[in-house]
Amino acid sequence: MCGIVGFTGNNQAAPILLDGLSKLEYRGYDSAGIAVRDGSDDVEIVKAKGKLKVLQEMTNDGAAVKGCCGIGHTRWATHGEPSSLNAHPHASDDENVVAVHNGIIENYQELKEKLVKAGYSFKSQTDTEVAVKLIDYYYNKYKEGPVDSICRAMTRIRGSYALCVMFKEFPGEIYTARKDSPMIIGISDGETYVASDVPAILKYTRNVYYIGNMEIARLRKGEVTFFNIDREEIEKELTEIKWNAEAAEKGGYEHFMLKEIHEQPKVIRDTINSVVKDGNIVLEEFGLTDEEVQNLSQIYIVACGSAYHVGVCAQYVIEELTTIPVRVELASEFRYRKMPLNPDSLVIIISQSGETADSRAALTLAKEQGIKTLGIVNVVGSNIARDADNVFYTLAGPEISVATTKAYSTQLIAGYLLAMQFAKVRGEITEERFAELLAEIQTLPDKVARILEDKERIQWFAAKFANIRDAFFIGRGIDYAVSLEGSLKMKEISYIHSEAYAAGELKHGPISLIEEGTLVISVLTQQALFEKTVSNMVECKSRGAYIMGLTNYGSYSVEDTADFTVYIPRTDPLFAASLAVIPLQLMGYYVSVAKGLDVDKPRNLAKSVTVE
Repeated sequence: MCGIVGFTGNNQAAPILLDGLSKLEYRGYDSAGIAVRDGSDDVEIVKAKGKLKVLQEMTNDGAAVKGCCGIGHTRWATHGEPSSLNAHPHASDDENVVAVHNGIIENYQELKEKLVKAGYSFKSQTDTEVAVKLIDYYYNKYKEGPVDSICRAMTRIRGSYALCVMFKEFPGEIYTARKDSPMIIGISDGETYVASDVPAILKYTRNVYYIGNMEIARLRKGEVTFFNIDREEIEKELTEIKWNAEAAEKGGYEHFMLKEIHEQPKVIRDTINSVVKDGNIVLEEFGLTDEEVQNLSQIYIVACGSAYHVGVCAQYVIEELTTIPVRVELASEFRYRKMPLNPDSLVIIISQSGETADSRAALTLAKEQGIKTLGIVNVVGSNIARDADNVFYTLAGPEISVATTKAYSTQLIAGYLLAMQFAKVRGEITEERFAELLAEIQTLPDKVARILEDKERIQWFAAKFANIRDAFFIGRGIDYAVSLEGSLKMKEISYIHSEAYAAGELKHGPISLIEEGTLVISVLTQQALFEKTVSNMVECKSRGAYIMGLTNYGSYSVEDTADFTVYIPRTDPLFAASLAVIPLQLMGYYVSVAKGLDVDKPRNLAKSVTVE
């Protein structure tokens, strides 16, 4: 996803813009640009294809571009190829309006045709240039000022967007507006910042405003004024971000991903402690009453990517502890399926960022049908956090690497705790079993730390297999859910073709892919399914596969079959995913490092997918 940064104040804008954009590189991009006003009518626009360092070199780290008001952008191509011409910012023909934009304008071709008839010409292939010139068109036609022209454009634009706009006749001011794409505004000592994500401005302020959907803000030095789509001034509350800038830095690790892997013991403990009080799970703040939980007849878990894999695992745990049937749905499919939702159901939306477009749309669909919703979200104040009926905040802190690790682990914890509390409230678990599980879940942080102490074995193994073409992950039950996540980690950061299969499905087609030297990683943490999965390992080995076994049960059958075995501490089978995923995260990481790839910013991927 693209990144936006804006600044107006007393300091030079360009160095602040470039610094902020560097904090958003993890979101994925192919070009970058800045636009700065020097207090007069003139605006300087500098854009470059490629990494941000190209733009930094062109501007001498911003020192060559003078002015105290500006906007910047890192672009991930949607409309138009990656190029300096298509890079943002874009300007109207006379540079009266200059803007950057995140999101997708679905009706940009229709709007472009109307603007061409009105005398506008276009230099780029982007939908953003259409938005800029539409705002300019209304500005010149009605002469009612920036807020009016932006509001009129917003009513014509279909799609999702976050806009930052500067007007020639209003030097020192930035106007921002949003629909479905995130945007925050920060204030500090007579200076004002705007960004599409918190890390961009944490260095400068922790006091922020969250601009709502279909709202506009006018930024001046040290002040912000908000308007609704009817041009009426509205009030907003200032929020303090609890993260600090240091939390978003690497802290001595080579990559953010490795740092975040090592932060998992802490964030797992923090998330547990946020709701476990005096031997009880306290969920009152979620707004789910005991009566509502007792009457639940269906749970839908809706998510994308790794969060979907959390849902698959949570399904096994909830259905093991309760009699509530659970369906796990990909958000991109759920939102387009015409299916009746049970009125006595709960829709759980899982999203690290709280901004995932398909997950937001699924939430909206559920609410329109009057279904109770619960968001499992990491980012405070995000769209899903604000719109869901109830929120379970995971305490993972800022996650910078595109490949999620610690957010995934805290989402798992949220799933376990919900399952346990639902079972207790419904009387489907004994007090003894509940206490046993509660005691065991609190041992997970230390057990994760023990796995991380032995990461050198994984590093050695990963280096040995860095050049393979294919990898297959197999498991049954919860181990299948873990395999899905392990496979995704492998493919997304090492670019190795990787697939996960329910081990019992091998003979229904996938085993034809096994040949001499193929790597098969088998996850075996579920005792009831242990022997069956070992049999599947034997089937693969007999066809020439190299087998890695991942287990918490000492067994000669694993050692005899696997060529390499990784052991994790024992825990209750329901919680095994929290431990089994750690070696697989490390495996993906070390393979990527061995191949010399950009671990934190894998190609073609963005941290938050806020467009469809």
